[in-house]
Amino acid sequence: MEEVLDLKPLGAAIAIGFGAIGPGIGIGLLAGKALEALGRNPEAVGPIQQNMILGLAFAEAIAIYALVIAILILFV
Repeated sequence: MEEVLDLKPLGAAIAIGFGAIGPGIGIGLLAGKALEALGRNPEAVGPIQQNMILGLAFAEAIAIYALVIAILILFV
């Protein structure tokens, strides 16, 4: 009989790997630009911090979606 390779772990690893690269880069850029803006205009802490946290939440949600997809690939 032929040996069948199970490629589900590889597919899950690729899904979470690519799914984490984008949010990781986005969060890094977002935090860097927010700190740069705060350095230029310290009086605008409130709006900058609020928008930064909202952007971080959206980027993190994309990473969580990638994790869910990876788990679905593994167990379904």
